[in-house]
Amino acid sequence: MILRHSGDTSPARRARFQPVPHHAQPNDKATFMSKTSWRGAHTTTTGDTVRKGSLQAWAVAIRPRSLLVAISPVLVGAALGYAREGALDASVALLVLGAALLVQVITNMQNDVGYTVRGGDSSGTRTGLPRATARGWLSVRHVRTGIVVAAVLATALGVALAVHRGWPVLAIGVFSLLAALAYMGGPRPIAYTPFGELTVFVCFGLVAVIGTDWVFTGRIGAVTVPAAMAIGGLASAALAVNNHRDIAHDRLVGRRTFAVTFGERASRGLYATLLLAPFALLPVMAWLATGPWLLLPLILWPTAWQLRRDFDACPRGTAFNAVLFRTFQLELWFAVALSAGALLERALG
Repeated sequence: MILRHSGDTSPARRARFQPVPHHAQPNDKATFMSKTSWRGAHTTTTGDTVRKGSLQAWAVAIRPRSLLVAISPVLVGAALGYAREGALDASVALLVLGAALLVQVITNMQNDVGYTVRGGDSSGTRTGLPRATARGWLSVRHVRTGIVVAAVLATALGVALAVHRGWPVLAIGVFSLLAALAYMGGPRPIAYTPFGELTVFVCFGLVAVIGTDWVFTGRIGAVTVPAAMAIGGLASAALAVNNHRDIAHDRLVGRRTFAVTFGERASRGLYATLLLAPFALLPVMAWLATGPWLLLPLILWPTAWQLRRDFDACPRGTAFNAVLFRTFQLELWFAVALSAGALLERALG
């Protein structure tokens, strides 16, 4: 082969055409993953690009990409309710979505400030995404004020929903709000125990999907329960990535997450289970719905299987951030496909 070039013989250009040594061929785990699976990975924000108190600093604390965890269960609960009842109140849908997003925002801000206050970043070994308060981009006082504002707004939306559906809505809201605050707050935060994934499964799966269906329709459909379990599993899988990535750091700072408590092998097994088990629930949903359309998310099975393989092959450190964001995306697309299947079931079933 003859390579034509413009005469540039700089070391950088020559390096581009050097033969790849055998030990760096795609069979090498780190080289293969860097060339394929991490394309489009998140680039960690540095202090040189974030001004103190800026919108970008608040985005670091709020973590917009993680809001998919709040959108997915509302989408599924609303679609299942509509498919069963044939009606959907748009104003109620906006209130539910707003409340869910605010709870996730509160969780993220509390996670940011709580970790900083407890000295979680002091060891200098952390490989996760940056925290706004730890980097000094936002003050602890300002983020805590943001938490209060978001909590007040979430409560206001909860009161409006309670007028529509009754006092149990407030009970659901209070439980969700307390769980958000307790994740990284109080004398023994949930994030410092092995129960983080279980908490996410309950709050962003069971409570969020079942609660959404009930708020819309006044009852809970048979399909809603396994659907809630599926969405909760995928939401928990995202946290499992986060905790697996930080296992060495968490061990140093005293966080007894599932990954730290039971080890890397168990952590890999947990992620695989949370990621793939939702697909095993699809035949159950289709059987309960007496139609095939709820099997639609099976089109995502190859994506999920590849994601599991990439998780196992991922090199230690920040490369796991790409797996984390892809897990968020898989949950959203699973929710979209399941919701589309529910609507098709009503239209064609």
